[in-house]
Amino acid sequence: MTVNDYKKRFLNQLPAFYDETERLNLFYMAMEFVLKYSKADVVLKGNESILVENQQKIDEVFNRLQDNEPIQYITQEANFFGYDFKVSPATLIPRPETEELVDWVLTEMKKQPKKNWRVLDIGTGTGCIPITIKKEFPLAIVSAIDVSVEALEIAKENAVNLQAAITFIQQDILQVERLDVYDIIISNPPYVRNLEKAEINENVLQHEPHLALFVDDNDPLIFYRKITQLAHKGLNENGMLFFEINQYLGTEMQQMVSEYFKTIELKKDFIQNDRMMMLKEKF
Repeated sequence: MTVNDYKKRFLNQLPAFYDETERLNLFYMAMEFVLKYSKADVVLKGNESILVENQQKIDEVFNRLQDNEPIQYITQEANFFGYDFKVSPATLIPRPETEELVDWVLTEMKKQPKKNWRVLDIGTGTGCIPITIKKEFPLAIVSAIDVSVEALEIAKENAVNLQAAITFIQQDILQVERLDVYDIIISNPPYVRNLEKAEINENVLQHEPHLALFVDDNDPLIFYRKITQLAHKGLNENGMLFFEINQYLGTEMQQMVSEYFKTIELKKDFIQNDRMMMLKEKF
């Protein structure tokens, strides 16, 4: 088979839950993953035959995509803020909304002349948040917590690959009584209620870790409440707390955190959902 043959196969035979643009992008990603071809290579070498062993690898990618497995778990890689991160089924796939959160954090950091920032990320997953901050602010002292041993192994590998010195801690944040003192605390904790599962793509439900996604409908702010209480004690006087939040719970979040912080800023993501929150000035 040629490159163009596989292009037709991806466009015509992948299931209907992928739209045409997704199918084309998945084809390009498969060619890059297996053949190391850029989009330009795909055009220039479209009529070239593919070696049998590489055909087998492309077929495996195709079959896994037919089963609705995210391409990032197939390639074991996801790009975040311009950096390539290893991912696995033990970690969430980094999202554009989280890039927006990190961009907001970095913007606030750049407003101040401070160099040796002390930063903590809670629920780190792949480590994309703390590693990106460390890469952008090399003098920052950055730590990260996660309950999952498997996720922390991936995060540590990413830190080594990207040459970012991060302190990783295996802890259940709900069991933590006190944090060290930090300038910035960030968290993208589980926030999807079970009642919202119908809105989640099937490939997420089938393949991404539910531990990092879902909370009980009866107490959806459980992580936010705990982290806010810890940050109220653990942030320095000029410190900042950043959250990625459930788009439906912005008002509830504001009510809950108003007991602990004077300044509360709610920010929308690129599709205009309430998605991020910054807190500062402790009571």
